[in-house]
Order: sequence, then C-alpha cells, then structure tokens
Amino acid sequence: MSPRIVVTGTDTGIGKTVFCAGLAHPLGVNHWKPVQAGLEGETDSELVASLGGLPPDRIVPELYRLRTPASPHHSAEIDGVRIDVESLHALEVSERPLVIEGAGGLMVPLNHGALYIDVFERWNLPVVLCARTELGTINHSLLSIEALRKRQIQMLGIAFIGERNPETETAICEIGRVRCLGRLPWIVPLTAEALQATFKGSFIGDDFVKL
Repeated sequence: MSPRIVVTGTDTGIGKTVFCAGLAHPLGVNHWKPVQAGLEGETDSELVASLGGLPPDRIVPELYRLRTPASPHHSAEIDGVRIDVESLHALEVSERPLVIEGAGGLMVPLNHGALYIDVFERWNLPVVLCARTELGTINHSLLSIEALRKRQIQMLGIAFIGERNPETETAICEIGRVRCLGRLPWIVPLTAEALQATFKGSFIGDDFVKL
C-alpha cells in the first residue's frame, strides 16, 4: 500500500476510527491521529489499538490532546492553546505504512485560519473517504468528493459504514465518479475478533494502494 494514506469522513461519529482499526490490523500499518479532541473514556488512538490489536509502538502519539469533545479549534481555545498547523506537516517517518486519521469532516477548523482540508492538500497524500449509508449521505458524500477534487486531492475511494443501502451507494459512486472500496456494517457486539473478520470479508487489501 501507499507509505501513507489519510482516512477522513463526511461527518463526525460515522465510524472512521473503527474503520481505521479494521484497516490497521491486516495491512500492518501504524496509526496516527494528530489531533484528539475529548479525553474522557477511550481516545480514538486507544480504540484503534484495542480493536486493531496494535502494540504501543504502532500508535503514533497525538500532537494535540484536547480535553473537550468539540471542534478542534474550539476545544483548543477552551484548553488555552492554539493548534499550529505547521506542526502537522512534520509527518512521521517509519518503516511501516501509516494511516492518518482526521477529525470529523473535511471542513473542520483547526484554528481560525485553517481547516483540516488545508492540511490534507499540503500533505498531498491519497485519501479514503468514509461515509454513512443513512439518509442524507448522498449530499454529504458528493459535497466532500467535490471539495477533495477542487483541491486536487487524490481519492483512493469511498468506504461506506452502516446498513446496506445499494441504491444510495451506487448513486454516490456513479455521480461522484469514485471507486467503492467496500462497506463496513455495524458490528454488535464490537470486538477485535469480530471487526477483523468482518473487515476481511468487506474490503480487499490490494484496493488500498496508491493509484
């Protein structure tokens, strides 16, 4: 696979962290979430480690650990810090491939002058877009695809998360002219074993290769 890929979403809370955990295990990648907003309970990096079965050395520490579960720019303000976008451009170099997980969607502000998509554009890395299969996802997905194309950010494809919705999934892929990588259904109960088995049956590892 590509040495580094970005996993982003059409919205917050759609399951991209679980997707990252599923992706990390079979492909042997490291995981990095540069900005963590919300420290109560299990963080996203900790969830990826537990569900992906990753040892500590495969989790790259966050650059910003913010207490409040909110938009990164607002959470940082509450903590009395400012996210320095330049600090995000120093990508980790390792022997393993790296999956970088964004926060929320593409237009999430990191500070009052920069959005996450600005960072993605400068990284110039291939992106996997995670999208719900629920009502409203066509609009959110096509807007996200259009935003990525406008910045000339390469897309590896779209990964759907949720119950099967073939009409919606087909519409997004055909109208957006984007490759469908697969669909990760809701898993209950969510365990490392169940995720790994479901991910293996839902995605093809060779699809996560830079075009």
